[in-house]
Order: sequence, then C-alpha cells, then structure tokens
Amino acid sequence: MNVNLILLPGDGIGPEVVGAAVQVLEAVASKYGHTFSFLEYLIGGCSIDRYGTALTDEILADCKSAAAVLLGAVGGPKWDDPQAKVRPEQGLLALRKGMGVFANLRPVRVHPSLVDVSPLKPEKLAGVDVLVVRELTGGLYFGQPKGRGIRDGHEWAVDTLEYYDYEIRRVVDLAFRLARGRRNRVASVDKANVLESSRLWRKIASEVSAGYPDVALEHVLVDTASMRLVANPAGFDVVVTENMFGDILTDEASVLAGSMGLLPSASLGEASLSGVGPGLYEPIHGSAPDIAGKGIANPIGAVLSAALLLRYSLGLEQEALAIEGAVDQALVAGCRTVDLGGKLTTHQMTYEIIQRIPER
Repeated sequence: MNVNLILLPGDGIGPEVVGAAVQVLEAVASKYGHTFSFLEYLIGGCSIDRYGTALTDEILADCKSAAAVLLGAVGGPKWDDPQAKVRPEQGLLALRKGMGVFANLRPVRVHPSLVDVSPLKPEKLAGVDVLVVRELTGGLYFGQPKGRGIRDGHEWAVDTLEYYDYEIRRVVDLAFRLARGRRNRVASVDKANVLESSRLWRKIASEVSAGYPDVALEHVLVDTASMRLVANPAGFDVVVTENMFGDILTDEASVLAGSMGLLPSASLGEASLSGVGPGLYEPIHGSAPDIAGKGIANPIGAVLSAALLLRYSLGLEQEALAIEGAVDQALVAGCRTVDLGGKLTTHQMTYEIIQRIPER
C-alpha cells in the first residue's frame, strides 16, 4: 500500500509525539511492505505566528483529500489570551468540522502492569475497558449565536448548545454498532433533567435502541456518570454523549489509565465508518508546554493513535494489532516514561516499542 498521510504536529510536545508515531509507522511500513508518504503542515499557535490564522483554508483542503491526518496538540501560554480574536483551538474546531469527523472514539483501557500508576485502588480498576463515543461537530462548541458584549450596563456572554436529530442519531447508532462487537451495553449520557437538547438526545437514543434489541441501553445523567467513572468504571462498556460532556468525561477517564499520555483517539466521518476513508487521529492530551522540548513526553497516546489510523482509515488491522501488541509488550517489560514513574525519554520509549513490532 502506498498512501499519503498528513501530519499536523502543532504546538508544545505535539511535534515530539507525532515524530515518535511517524517512526513507528515507518517501522510498520518497512516490515509489512507499505510505503507511507508524509506531508507536514502547521496548525494552532504556530500557524497563528506564521499565517495569522490557526488553520489555513489551503491546509484544510489538503486534509480533506488526504488518506488520513495525524495531529499532535495545539495551544500554549503564548496564545492563551482569552481576549484574543484568534486562538489555537479554532484551528482544531475548524479541522473537525471541515473534515466532517462527527464521531470521536476514545478507548480507555487500564493496562494490568500500570494499576500502581493510577490514583484509584487496584480493585476499582479490574476489568476496566471503556469506549467513549463523543459527538464532535455539534453542541456548545459550534452552536450559534455565541459572543460577548454589554447588555443593560453589564458585560455579557452567550454560547448556544444546539443539536439536530440527525446529528444525535448518527453518533448514537455508531455507539450501538460498536457495542455489538464488545459487551452489548450502551450508556447514553445527558442532562435531560435540565437541558432541552438533552431531552432530544434521550428521545433519539431510545428510538435508536429499538433497532438493537440485543444491546442494553442505559440513560445516565452526566453528573452521575462522572461519579461512576471513579466509583465503578468497570460498569461501563460503550459510553455515548454530546460534545462538551464527552470532552470532560474522557479527560476524567484518562486518570483511570494512569496518564493522559497513554490514550489515543480516532475522529471519524461517514467515509471512514463505511470501511476505509479519511479520519483525524490524535492523542487526547494537550500540548503540555511545561515539558515541551525536554524529550520526556510519553509517545504512547500518539503511537496508539497511529494504530487506529491504520485500522480505520487504511483497513490495515494486522498492522494496527502489531503496534498495539508492541506497546503492551513494552509496558509489561517495565518500559516507562516519566509520567509513569520511569526514566525513559520519548526517543527511548519509541525505540522500545519499535523493537517489539513483529515481522509480517
């Protein structure tokens, strides 16, 4: 297979972890007889510095036509002025919307060799294997109107949380399909006791459920879900929720695994969900400016995101499993970066993973 992949390393540790993922992809390509070509572009703060915008139209167009996109992270103190009209996160939102990747898959699995790293008691972590499906292109981050101003002599701001039925239906339907390949349970998270958008969400989720009699549906209020993620995380299988709730809950869930540096994500649209098509892949962590340039960032989240890229956008399941297996073996062998209580650098951890990728 000969494909073109776009790299958007972004800011902070983004270039370091994306560089690690590229090394792993190149190792897989060599061992499995593929050719991956990489085109690197700017996004986020570095794009603001160069172009005055967090994502140019030209780069977005290239991303939409690429086989897949691998992203690092955006943002940092340099661009963190809340009064700024142009912010790094705008590039990320524009990328998701422009590529039409409406479903963000975030698997949360606690590796048995890392239970001592998590702040939760080991007995709480037994059997934890959660897949969060987050709606990604609607809700509060995209609703209109949004803005700030002066009203009745007071400073005022508004954000709009809106959803259409089809936006909810397609992501909930995906959650049910994914649950069929897992443990046949879906928890739909909302705030239906307060929000009209959540009442619509719950109605649509119930309608979708009727088409999957073999999958159990549970409605869970978001505040209850946040408590259960800590008190009984193994009780969840597939969790589906709207954009902002998913953003918050997945960061909370990352603590279960021991570090945000461990977790990947795949953002998919209609094409990639139908088999092979463009998707956006990124670790769930941020730009971590406090450790940027020190060479100690954990590359595993980015590396596992590359595995998801192989699986969903390129249809290379064997190669994806090879990467995931190599990561597992490295962790079992005691390979640890600083965030996991070890001493390995980004480069050393990447090397340990590559050494464990099997031949075809």
